[in-house]
Parts: sequence; C-alpha cells; structure tokens
Amino acid sequence: MSDAQSRFHVPTPPFRPGDAPDFSYLNLPKAGTAKRPDALASWRETSDLAVGLVGVLDHNHQAVGDWDPRLSPEILREGLSHMVLTRIYDERMLKLQRQGKMSFYMKSTGEEAVSVAGAMAMRPTDMAFPSYRQQGLLFARGRDIVDMMCHCISNSRDNLKGRQLPVHYAWAEGHVFTISGNLGTQFPQAVGYAMACAYKGEDRIAASWIGDGTTAEGDFHGALTLASTYRAPVILNVVNNQWAISSHQNIALGDAPTFAAKGLGYGVASLRVDGNDFLAIYAATQWAAERARKGGGATLIELFTYRADAHSTSDDPSKYRPKGEFDSWPLGDPIERLKQHLIGKGEWDEARHEKLEETMTALVVKSYKEAESHGTLHDGPLAPTESIFEDVYARPDWRLRRQRQDLGI
Repeated sequence: MSDAQSRFHVPTPPFRPGDAPDFSYLNLPKAGTAKRPDALASWRETSDLAVGLVGVLDHNHQAVGDWDPRLSPEILREGLSHMVLTRIYDERMLKLQRQGKMSFYMKSTGEEAVSVAGAMAMRPTDMAFPSYRQQGLLFARGRDIVDMMCHCISNSRDNLKGRQLPVHYAWAEGHVFTISGNLGTQFPQAVGYAMACAYKGEDRIAASWIGDGTTAEGDFHGALTLASTYRAPVILNVVNNQWAISSHQNIALGDAPTFAAKGLGYGVASLRVDGNDFLAIYAATQWAAERARKGGGATLIELFTYRADAHSTSDDPSKYRPKGEFDSWPLGDPIERLKQHLIGKGEWDEARHEKLEETMTALVVKSYKEAESHGTLHDGPLAPTESIFEDVYARPDWRLRRQRQDLGI
C-alpha cells in the first residue's frame, strides 16, 4: 500500500455482523446534568449542549434536571398511548406488506418518541415537514387511521390517489406537508415556510425531520444557511438513528463530534437530545418552539436514537449490522422508559398497559377491515383514471386536454 493510500480514510461501523455489540465507548452524559439556557440565549451558549446530551429520565426512570418539562400525568399517558399505537400499527402494516397487501413499508420501531413528543410539544397549526418515519406525528395530531391505511394500499380513498409510495403521507388539513422520497428536500422547504410565516407576521413555526445520512446532502447545508441568515422560526431535527439504509452514521458524521455540532458552524442554536426519552424530546422541542416564536431563530436538534428494525421492507440489515444490536442500545426502549416513569409516579400499571395494547390492537385490526372496504391493492377500486390529469395545473393546457381526449375520459 502506498503512503497516499494509507492516508485515505473510510469510516467504518463499530460492529459488523457476527460481532457482539458493546456501546460503552459512547460515554453518554447522565440524565439531568445538561443545563437549560434561556430560550433567547445566544447560539454560543448551546455549544456544550450540542456535544453533550439533553436527558430527563434517569436510570431509575425518574425525571431529573433543568430540562424536566413537568408534564401532567394526562399528557404523559397520551404520549404513551400514541407511541403504543404507532408500534402496533407498524407491526400490523409490516405483516400486511409481507402478505402482499401493499407494495412497501417502513417501520419506526425504537423511534416512536421522536415524532410523538415532537408533535405534542408543538401547536397543531405549526407546519410539519416530516420524513417517512414519523407516523407518530400523524397519530399525535389525530389523523384518521383508516385514511392512513387507504393511502398505504392505494385504494379509492387514498388522498394521494396512488401517486406516492406507501408511508409517504400528506395531510394538508393537519398541517403535514407531503413527504418526499428524495430525502433532504423538506429541510429548505421548512425553512422557506417559516420565513414566510415571519414575513407575514404570524406566530406559526415550522419543523422538519431528516435522518443522519441526509446531513451529507446539500439541502441540509442550504437549509442551515437560510435559517441562520434570516433567523427563520424553524426547528430542524436530525434523527440520528445510527444507520442510513446501509451505511453507518460515521459516513455522514465524519470527524465532527456530533451532528448537532454542525449547526454551531452556521450560528444556529444546537442541541443533542436523548431520542428515546419522551420528556427530553418534549422539553427540547418546547424550548426550540419558544425560541422561534420569540424571534430567536432556528434550532438544530440531533435526536440520538437507534433504528431497531430494517430501513424498509426492501432492506436486510443482517447484511451490515449484528442481530440484536438494538437490545444492547444503552438508551433503551422509549415506550418502556415512559411506561416505567408513569408506573413510578403511581399513574400507570402493567394491567392498564396490557389493556392499552389490546385496545390499540383491536383499533388497528378494525381500521384495516374498514380500509379494505374502500378497495385493495390488487382488486381495487383504485383512484379514478382521470385523476392523473388533476392537481398539477390550475388550468390544464391543451396537451393535457388532448391526452385526456385520446384516452376517452
């Protein structure tokens, strides 16, 4: 090997298939040790938070430290319910995809707190620009499950009329922007939307979510430049679940200490948060939303979590990571952690949790039966053929009219 070749560096994952995962190298700060600055503090005052870890739930599932949002038991139980529903929905939809009842699916197992807590800490009228692993956001905002399923099986009730991959939801009425399969586009879109809100004097904000791999794309850097320059009222979430579709987060991270630290280079307030801690995510989002509404500008939040399942139904993670790696993840399971926190407060118990799981399972099964009454992927009915000419131009030009005439519709 030449000297030049020996200097060429390619980051590698810490574990390969067959290895025994050991995350002790992470050296994560203890929950409750991070200090909570004023919402309008300078971005420089977040430098320690960008390389540390904002956590609220300790190893005994108790809420500790400055970042404790002191949520009521009712809000905590609501968050737990949304997360349980999200996981049960994901499991059911994966089984249906394997049975050939839909073409494609993506689970969010292990990341439920990311979307549920983030959504609950914002206002329902704030605009969300999610990626394809934020199902919990829609549940937290009250999206009808039947409508979500109809989209996934592309039947006659699919609000996107079969034009999008399953799980690429859109819900204008719920202020959820169309999900892009080409990840990264939603970051500058969210910034632009937030700039428009500020320009019009509205106090609404925008939020977006991307994965760690997407930070290697130009859209990430363009969004941060705009957000910093115009102090856009936007929350930019990087869901660091350790893996892009097959590449470890080290590829996109490079030699940076954290993804959150990259925001500091743009003069943007930046936080690294325990992504499996419902309370920490809620508190960080709440802080960032307050900052945005008060004119403090954007916040970059790295949500440090782990993708427990495959990237999608087209992926086989056993080819690039050890089996059972999620079981070794030091930040645990977000649902179990919130459940144990509520039990410790005397606001929950195993019997109630089992009943919740039974109720949500029944709801998902019932919803799918109703969804199939509007058509199936193989047998239809599907969206009307003439709909392919709609929703693009306010006034269809002569070419579209001729094409439609040629089809006799």
